[in-house]
Amino acid sequence: MSELVTGEAVALELRPARLPSRALAVLLDVATAVVCYIVVIVALAASTASLDEAAQIALSIAAFLLVLVGGPIAVETLSHGRSLGKMACGLRVVRDDGGPIRFRHALVRGAIGAVEILMTFGVVAVIASLVSARGRRLGDVFAGTLVVRERVPVARSGFVPPPPPWLAGRFSELDLSAVPDSLWLSVRQYLTRMQQLDPQVGWAMAQRLAADVAARTGAPAPQGIPPAAYLAAVLQERQAREARRAFGNGGAGAVTSGQGAYGQGVQAPGSLGAYGPVAASPGAYGHMAQAPGSYGTYGPPGVPSVAAAGGPSEVQAQVDRTQASPEAAPSDGRPATGFAPPA
Repeated sequence: MSELVTGEAVALELRPARLPSRALAVLLDVATAVVCYIVVIVALAASTASLDEAAQIALSIAAFLLVLVGGPIAVETLSHGRSLGKMACGLRVVRDDGGPIRFRHALVRGAIGAVEILMTFGVVAVIASLVSARGRRLGDVFAGTLVVRERVPVARSGFVPPPPPWLAGRFSELDLSAVPDSLWLSVRQYLTRMQQLDPQVGWAMAQRLAADVAARTGAPAPQGIPPAAYLAAVLQERQAREARRAFGNGGAGAVTSGQGAYGQGVQAPGSLGAYGPVAASPGAYGHMAQAPGSYGTYGPPGVPSVAAAGGPSEVQAQVDRTQASPEAAPSDGRPATGFAPPA
């Protein structure tokens, strides 16, 4: 498996195709090209019988270049790296950075492939693939491409972690009509993959998305709420409204009375769950507030959950160190937590 890092500092796990699967794909492609070449040659021989020998040889060379060289180049360009043999074997040609190939990449691969595959019967390509750490032939090296596997077992994805229980119903009055579908999709994709991101990168991405959502709704994101938790709560509110529109008020009753938009139970005060213990006293916004250190999934980078840190007191100290600022520290010397006291 090859790990590439994009410009957004996101690690891409690419699985390079090895020699057996690549050889089978090449055999299928070459067999298809040879069949097409034979058909074209037979058609040319029948239609150019009246021409002299030099003209027939010139047409044969042109047919060779167009069918056996130009054909694969055109197919890989139009299909973004998936020829007939690669589709059958579940492979794809991509750039070194994981992006789709273009005409120039396919042209270099096809031109060098005519030498290392067709003229040497694949001997040079096999040796180059065996020597390369990622199984690349010479055409891939000069074109800056990589053949990767697409049909690989992947873990189940798409699960959006539910927001903290103390945020249930917090954003029921927000106007979400101005938030475009593309932004909702970005929020959902971030929430489903935030555990795979670098903590600092994920935190910055959550802040940008939260700012975009807040700008569209016309209401600023509440201070003291982690941006990822804010995004999850707003997304849950949107799904609850969609459920009410689709099934009526009765269909969304489970969302507010115990099940949540994702089928997760809303925790009672004082219970232990994914976000730690929930306090029974109202918080700064008039809702049930979690105990210190109960950020869990949506916490700031470097602040572990209660179970990982050894108890609420240790997590509280780390939360204070993360969120406190010299300007916000109280005058009596107590550490600042970043939360406003209840009115």
